Amino acid sequence: MQFGTKAIHAGQEPDPVTGAIMPPIYQTSTFVQEAPGQHKGYAYARGKNPTRAALERNLAALENAQFGLCFSSGMGAIDAVIKLLAPGDEVITSDDVYGGTYRMFEKVFASFGIRFHFIDLHDEALLKSTINEKTKLLWVETPTNPLLKVIDIRQMAALAKAHHLMLAVDNTFSSPYLQNPLDLGADIVMHSATKYLGGHSDVVMGALCLNDEALYQRLAFIHNSCGATPGPMDSFLVLRGIKTLHLRMKAHCYNGRLIAEFLKAHPKVGKVYWPGFEDHAGHAIAKSQMRDFGGMISFTLQGDDYDKAMKVATSTHLFSLAESLGGVESLIGHPASMTHASIPKEERLRFGVVDGLLRLSVGVEEVEDLIADLEQALEQI
Repeated sequence: MQFGTKAIHAGQEPDPVTGAIMPPIYQTSTFVQEAPGQHKGYAYARGKNPTRAALERNLAALENAQFGLCFSSGMGAIDAVIKLLAPGDEVITSDDVYGGTYRMFEKVFASFGIRFHFIDLHDEALLKSTINEKTKLLWVETPTNPLLKVIDIRQMAALAKAHHLMLAVDNTFSSPYLQNPLDLGADIVMHSATKYLGGHSDVVMGALCLNDEALYQRLAFIHNSCGATPGPMDSFLVLRGIKTLHLRMKAHCYNGRLIAEFLKAHPKVGKVYWPGFEDHAGHAIAKSQMRDFGGMISFTLQGDDYDKAMKVATSTHLFSLAESLGGVESLIGHPASMTHASIPKEERLRFGVVDGLLRLSVGVEEVEDLIADLEQALEQI
């Protein structure tokens, strides 16, 4: 079954009572049981809900997975993965990991005795020397947020297998339309479903997809026990959003390419970070593991000037100054003071998140209008 067909149909059947083509919103906290423990698969909505179950089946199908779990946020999904670990365990991740992930790792779980190494995953020698007998998890974003670095998932999977590590991949920037990490050897794929999966900036949710049943049962236990579960209305909204995921992603990619090329040619723009450029350090890997290059772009201005960057960020009209990404509307953000503000300045400067960096989430508006908006904003400096 092709992706677009799976997006619309996978995990869903017409409602057996009414014939409703969309899964109903089961807005209930509990379910009647015939006798204690005797029920139709649903007892209490924190554990399972039919609307959420339909979404989990759908997401699993899109990621070519056997199992899916939905959480009340992307951070809730990451939290569940780290709770698989124990004090003394170690995690290796990239130095430019999403700021919220960094904050959770360093400000929450480090105090429970889990150690996190934030390194350049392209440095093979450093990566191998960082692995030791306490290492349990390799956490990868690709492309990374916000510098759009591309990590070779196959290479990470081979390394993880050789050292008996779990490999988890944050696939938020790509969505399952562009990339399927499980097919490349990952053990767990994570999504902030708030972003491209929902696609309309009207819901917050996270998801995990995987194939190992024993690992799924461990995560499902954490999911139920710790309670970071989404409600049925949120599940319905994401399920509805996914029905147009393939159509939206085509538009995001088309617009992203034209805007990246516009920025690269503009005399006031410095560096442009987008993996579709042949001179991007990760272009060849992106081409081998992604189906297109997405609608996320970061850039600096000539001279890496903070004040000029702020002027551009506050002068756009169609690009709204806001956090998040992946919605139908275009957004512009300043990572240093927004998405990555929780990372100490010296750390983010070390790996390239400078004060003059701007990040675009290119939406699905008419691209000529988006380019004109950026053009007039750049004229302000």
